[in-house]
Amino acid sequence: MSPRATIEEVASAAGVSRSTVSRVVNGSTAVSPEALAAVRAAIDELNYVPNRAARSLASRQTHAIALIVPEDTTRFFGDPFFAAIVAGITGALGGSDYLLNLLIASDDPGDKMTSFVRNGGVDGALIVSHHTSDAFVGRIADAVPVVFGGRPVRRRDGDYVVDVDNVAGAKNATRRLIDIGRTRIATISGPLTMVASEDRVQGFRAALADAGLTPYAEEEGDYSESSGAEAARRLLDGGRPDAIFVASDLMARGALTALRSAGVRVPEDIALVGFDDSSVAITTDPQLTTMRQPMYAQGEAMARVLLSRLAGEEPPTTTILPTELVIRASA
Repeated sequence: MSPRATIEEVASAAGVSRSTVSRVVNGSTAVSPEALAAVRAAIDELNYVPNRAARSLASRQTHAIALIVPEDTTRFFGDPFFAAIVAGITGALGGSDYLLNLLIASDDPGDKMTSFVRNGGVDGALIVSHHTSDAFVGRIADAVPVVFGGRPVRRRDGDYVVDVDNVAGAKNATRRLIDIGRTRIATISGPLTMVASEDRVQGFRAALADAGLTPYAEEEGDYSESSGAEAARRLLDGGRPDAIFVASDLMARGALTALRSAGVRVPEDIALVGFDDSSVAITTDPQLTTMRQPMYAQGEAMARVLLSRLAGEEPPTTTILPTELVIRASA
């Protein structure tokens, strides 16, 4: 059997430095297209395979990262948002030497998850869907490089964040309802223990204020379908809005079910706008007008920022992705 090719041999064949080969192998984006092509060609020609065990021992790295989701499993597996985020992350990691560990827990009472991370289980972490009460998130961020999907409740200097423009998205979603002539506009927000939920309420209020209107009503959900239905029933019990901005497509589907059960026509009686443009939006009848957020791109960007940090580079501390209104039959 021929001896295993070394990283030095790959560097020599590609005409680049050893560190450039290392950056390519580790998925870093700080490599020119020409160098990237040369290194990949040399890797293929020499059949180079990185020695993961030796690298881990030498560098004290696991070549694993964690996706930490402070939610219960029902919410994680029931919401298309998380599937898109995970798909984006794995897409970005595909060309790297890192494996993804998924850690789902609404709390960490025995510090099992925190201990796993702090004791060297992973080299870094991605954290999404964090709440005010998630104290263990801070302990993890103190131990390893972290990138947050969405602004943390208490952002600290040096925190890295990939977020969507929730304020502008909610403002544009609400403006759509105003533009079609609705004036008694309510909202069903996500849990106000999350920054994204607060931002969407802020955008909702700002759009109404710009139009000289005030919120008809504000109800809070938890991003689940059932909470959207319950919030819609509360809105009907308190009167009759003529439009509702709902902070997620899942909650909007729940709201739509509750409205139809009460004999309310959508959009004739109450227009409805959701948020996400997930697969849910095209399964409803009528299909949902919604605010598209780039969920796959957010997961991908989070992973790339973390890979960059792990490679010793200095990516931007804040990345904000745009949203886009998608008009369908519900509004």
